[in-house]
Amino acid sequence: MKFFKYLVLFTIVFTSCKSNKNMIDATAVAKNFSAKKVARKHMAANFDKQTIDAKLKVNFDNGKTNQNLTVSMKMKKDEVIWLRGTKFITVFKAEITPTKVRYYSSVFKHSFEGDFSMLKELLGVEINFEQLQNLFLGQALQDVTAEKQDVNVLNNRYVLNPEQQALLYNIFYTINPAHFKLDNQSIVNDEKGLRLDIKYPNYNLINSVVFPTAIEIKAKDKKRITAINLEYKTVEFDTDVNMSFNMPAGYKQLTF
Repeated sequence: MKFFKYLVLFTIVFTSCKSNKNMIDATAVAKNFSAKKVARKHMAANFDKQTIDAKLKVNFDNGKTNQNLTVSMKMKKDEVIWLRGTKFITVFKAEITPTKVRYYSSVFKHSFEGDFSMLKELLGVEINFEQLQNLFLGQALQDVTAEKQDVNVLNNRYVLNPEQQALLYNIFYTINPAHFKLDNQSIVNDEKGLRLDIKYPNYNLINSVVFPTAIEIKAKDKKRITAINLEYKTVEFDTDVNMSFNMPAGYKQLTF
């Protein structure tokens, strides 16, 4: 009986230590770091695996259309992002590379093949492949080490922004001191009434990788508000990913 008691105790202690090792420290305090150090730590926290195979629950609402979809997302880092949205049947497929966006809907019989103007229409700001990839990973849309930044601590979070904001918009990054990934990033153009907010409510440790559990996107202009909420249901890294994509003929071409 003593042996059994010690075995149970050892198992509890070992499991507790292992669990603590794999937990994100929610009690981390934002220290008095320079903007340069915060920026470097954020860049160092970037995703370092080669592939992602994920299933997401997605809600899209632009005031006219409110739709829930299950989305398969496969990614080869820095090469291609592949998406397939389903609702009992395949609703759309998309393939995004650093040079091109390809998309079609077998339900609506329309398609698009071209630059990133389709994503600009969706989000309200110009966005390239690397920025879209970063959006999915909890990273800043811009390289925060490429220019001098200001930093403030607000509600135990680092708020980072360029010392010299761009002419067309202001951009702000809220960085979590527990893992130096983003809690929020905002792009604002007050003159044109444009605003893009991307929030990351929480993160999980998956195979020692800090990864978002969900992403809340809100794009606002003077005419409408588009909300896209994504929840990661399953995520796997560094697996073989099949990204077959064949653009169908005869569909109506979308223009933006």
